[in-house]
Amino acid sequence: MKILPILFVLSLLSSCRATGMGGGSTSPGLRFDSFGTTSDGRGAVLITLRNARGTLAKLTNFGAALVELHVPDRRGEPTDIVLGFDDVSGYESEGNQYFGCTAGRVANRIANASFELDGRTFALPANDGANHLHGGELGFGRRLWDFEVRETVEGDSVHFIYRSPDGEEGYPGALTAEVIYTLTDEDALRIEYVAQAGAPTPVNLTHHSYFNLAGHGAATVLDHQLYVASARYTPTDEGLIPTGELALVAGSPLDFRRRTMLGERIAELEGTPTKGYDHNFVLDGWDGELRLAAVLRHPGSGRALEVWTTEPGLQLYSGNFLFGQRGKGGAAYAQRSAVCLEAQHFPDSVHHAQFPNTVLQPGATYQQTTEYRFSAR
Repeated sequence: MKILPILFVLSLLSSCRATGMGGGSTSPGLRFDSFGTTSDGRGAVLITLRNARGTLAKLTNFGAALVELHVPDRRGEPTDIVLGFDDVSGYESEGNQYFGCTAGRVANRIANASFELDGRTFALPANDGANHLHGGELGFGRRLWDFEVRETVEGDSVHFIYRSPDGEEGYPGALTAEVIYTLTDEDALRIEYVAQAGAPTPVNLTHHSYFNLAGHGAATVLDHQLYVASARYTPTDEGLIPTGELALVAGSPLDFRRRTMLGERIAELEGTPTKGYDHNFVLDGWDGELRLAAVLRHPGSGRALEVWTTEPGLQLYSGNFLFGQRGKGGAAYAQRSAVCLEAQHFPDSVHHAQFPNTVLQPGATYQQTTEYRFSAR
């Protein structure tokens, strides 16, 4: 097994810059490039993975984020299908709505930006009205992660590591989190999560890519078809905080148990607090094993995306607050031009004892896996 630590990679990048090269690599499927400099003067890295079929993923250690994902259509023509920016400055900008990042320490919302644990109340940043969203002001999605690249029998994998200190964003206990991306030769992007805590603390990590199977910058995602393996969802209040109920999707615009166009019923949600799809689905038959959660299809290109996960929930978000910000290559990201499929524990679980537990205890290990599997026909 080949392991390339970050110091080796940075040295490689320095050497490439000194010789006028655009980047460096150690195998045909692996490449490193500079991704620009953060506002505090640190260098970000862009890591390219390519599998035997030519599918290509680009990752950055800023936010442990997926920057590009080039997937072939039914004719074999690859297209980049995730929203993102050309360098790290875009990811530090106001236009970055968690594009491709690892969201945490707790993804999604925590009511009133606080929680009680073991008799103590912990105050968190209120960065979504009165509530806490995606880990706070910086969360995990705007931090620079350490990383290693490892060669496995399934392909190269990137291991991102972040050590969150006690009290960061108000959370108790130090936390070491690892996010492992592997691009397999079967056209699956596997994301594995591991975390350990120094004190009891809530943990709920997820991947926040915005997908458009017609290509990033395509005008809409409402022409995509979606299936979700879920008969129930978690209704929310005006602040998008779960009420605690597990409601049936039957008879509602949230019923995707048969493949349905995303745009077919979204108008029914226009006057609601979500302003479109922004709902957590309770996945059927959850037992902690890897199961099919959703299938997204684009009839025009023939591309299909299957979401497999060990998590109990899936957040469907239809890009309701995209506003035309400029992304990669100057592409405009219009409202509802992409969709997020975020495998997770339920929002605000720390306030709902009946939801699957999100509190990680010292000595225990948080683990979950999500796979995005691609095909075309």
